[in-house]
Amino acid sequence: MKNTALSSTHEALGAKMVPFAGYNMPVSYAGVNIEHETVRKGVGVFDVSHMGEFLIEGPNALDLIQKVTSNDASKLVIGKAQYSCLPNETGGIVDDLIVYKLKDEQYLLVVNASNIDKDWNHISKYNETIKAEMRNISEGYSLLAIQGPKAIEAMQSITSVDLAAIKFYTFEVADFAGVENVIISATGYTGSGGFEIYCKNEDVKQVWDNVFKAGAEFDIAPIGLAARDTLRLEMGYCLYGNDISDTTSPFEAGLGWITKFTKDFVNSEALAEQKANGPERKLIAFELTERGIPRHDYDIVDANGAKIGIVTSGTMSPSLNKGIGLGYVPTAVSSAGSEIFIQIRKKAVAATVVKLPFYKA
Repeated sequence: MKNTALSSTHEALGAKMVPFAGYNMPVSYAGVNIEHETVRKGVGVFDVSHMGEFLIEGPNALDLIQKVTSNDASKLVIGKAQYSCLPNETGGIVDDLIVYKLKDEQYLLVVNASNIDKDWNHISKYNETIKAEMRNISEGYSLLAIQGPKAIEAMQSITSVDLAAIKFYTFEVADFAGVENVIISATGYTGSGGFEIYCKNEDVKQVWDNVFKAGAEFDIAPIGLAARDTLRLEMGYCLYGNDISDTTSPFEAGLGWITKFTKDFVNSEALAEQKANGPERKLIAFELTERGIPRHDYDIVDANGAKIGIVTSGTMSPSLNKGIGLGYVPTAVSSAGSEIFIQIRKKAVAATVVKLPFYKA
């Protein structure tokens, strides 16, 4: 079990720690509903240093990224980030990721913790002929997500950059919390605004301490992975291993918007054919119309009780106080307003397909 540079800090704060993607991680502090509300209405801090970071550099860097990712990274300018995915050769997704353009010929790829080795091996396979410079810097860097509507106001005193000027999916490399050359990125996973802060492991305790000093008057609080999951689900953001996987295509998962056929990329011909024909199943969002809590792997059934799909993510929404979830169903029943049922133990609980996001600020 690996620790982040802040694991002992979380333990000292009384966090409930759990194994996650090979790391000892804080799942909750004060409780998921309290932490969820803190991020929706104020400001909270997640330690997500288990995430992976790869540097892709040199004159062939863009060629490699264009080959292995679905989005068009040629559109990136310095200071801009892009959500994308790594398609595999069989129609599925190796991982979803964020691509940052740091400099000309230098890019940062941020990948999911559980997929670091898998992603590295997949990209390396295509780099054998492209020959970009690749460095896995995951072990040396920490990542804090400072999220919530009060994040800008709470953090402005500890940086010289205008935080309000950092628009969604842009970033600055600047001083932050007394540390130089920190990436301050407006790329959150909660839907409530804020920043993600990338710094070296040896600097993260100073950053953490100064963030909490600056945020004290705004009732800043540490937030665990359980609330991160309920927050992202209320927005309908995909979670790798649940809603997307090696066997789900970008078009099934509603990620056609990050799949650009302006270039040749891994499995692009087959994906273009799927786009033209339309997928046979789709990832839908649903709300229960009766009491109940949908969970990962529960069956989705029709009015006759026949299985038609599977729940990939589900919870009791803290903001809406109703059961919500994501799942795959045949395309014929994927449109908003369609009635489906979630098999919760022995009862088929009625639900309605809805448009995302569930939570609207």
